[in-house]
Amino acid sequence: MNPPKHILSDAAIVVNDKNELLLIKGPRRGWEMPGGQVEEGESLIQAAIRETKEESGIDIEIIKFCGIFQNIENSICNTLFLAKPIGGELTRSSESLDSGFFPIEEALNKVVWKNFRQRIEYCLSTELQPFCVEFTDKENI
Repeated sequence: MNPPKHILSDAAIVVNDKNELLLIKGPRRGWEMPGGQVEEGESLIQAAIRETKEESGIDIEIIKFCGIFQNIENSICNTLFLAKPIGGELTRSSESLDSGFFPIEEALNKVVWKNFRQRIEYCLSTELQPFCVEFTDKENI
């Protein structure tokens, strides 16, 4: 029997004190929330903090765990956190062509990759939390 080949990733929904949402513009998916794979030996929270810093230059404090989106077909679990910025400067990197804070409605309209907008909306809606959304990649085309 082969060992499982699951991927664990996370994302941070970062809202500043002006009620603006942090987005990064990735080279493949366009505008999205910062996030990525959790490294071996790394906590979920530390991964969200690290990925946000690497992709946007922004330091964050995690406010709360919101939920999980699970892609069953591709064996990917994406954990989602609500966070606030606590420092840093907006930057670009090899993982992000651009980054910025945008009013929430404007930000949501920028996010068009698969169900990423839904993930953000669930994190901004406390009555939906905690959530566990299961889907197959075919549902997300």
